[in-house]
Amino acid sequence: MRANSPTIPELSILENGDRLTRIEFERRYAALPHLKKAELIEGVVYVASPVRVRRHGQPHSDIITWLGNYRSATPGVMVCDNTTVRLDADNEPQPDALLRLDESKGGQSRISQDDYIEGAPELILEIAASSASYDLHDKLRAYRRNGVKEYLVWLTQEQAFRWYMLQEGEYVLQQPDAQGILHSRIFPGLQLAVEALLAGQMPQVLTVLQAGIEADEHQSFVARLA
Repeated sequence: MRANSPTIPELSILENGDRLTRIEFERRYAALPHLKKAELIEGVVYVASPVRVRRHGQPHSDIITWLGNYRSATPGVMVCDNTTVRLDADNEPQPDALLRLDESKGGQSRISQDDYIEGAPELILEIAASSASYDLHDKLRAYRRNGVKEYLVWLTQEQAFRWYMLQEGEYVLQQPDAQGILHSRIFPGLQLAVEALLAGQMPQVLTVLQAGIEADEHQSFVARLA
C-alpha cells in the first residue's frame, strides 16, 4: 500500500508489536511512503527487515517465475507479488506471492475500488527463514480462519517446503507423490518439483510445471474458465 504525504503526522509511525485496528494501520501505512512492507496480523504490526539474497530475494524470484508461467497458460487467474490483502478487521497481510481466481470466474476474493484485494485469495505463498517465523503461527491461523484454500511456505534456512490444503476448516500438510511432486487441488496443472526448487534447478521446476499445464486436467480447467 502506497500513498504520498507531504508531512508525517506525529502519530503516523509503525513499529513491530504495535496493536492497531485495520483502519488505523492503513492510515499510518499510507503516511509512510518510504516504508516498503508492513503487515497487520491478528491486530499486531509486523514491519519487514531488510531482504537477504539467498534467504529471500532469489527464492522469491523463483516462485514468481513458477507462478507466472502457470498464469500465462491459464486465463482467469491472477498472480500478485507483495500485494496488500484485506482479510478481516484484524488482518491485512502483504503476502510474498498469491494466486487468485478472478471473481467473475467464481473466485472468493475481489479487487476493491481503491485497488486492493479484499477477501481470501485461493492460494498464498510466503517465504520464511525458519519454522519459528510468524508465517507458520499467527499468519497461518489467520489464513486458515479466513478460508485461504492452499497455503505454501518455503523455509529457506531449513531447506524445506510446506504445502497446506484446507480440509474441513483445518490445514493438512500435503506430501509429495512418488515422483517428488506436489500438486494443487484448486488450480489443476499447478505442480511443483520440490527438490529441484530447493536445489535452485529452475529448468527442471518449469519442465515439471509445463507437463502439468499440458495435461488434460489443466486443459479442462481452462475450458471451464472460458
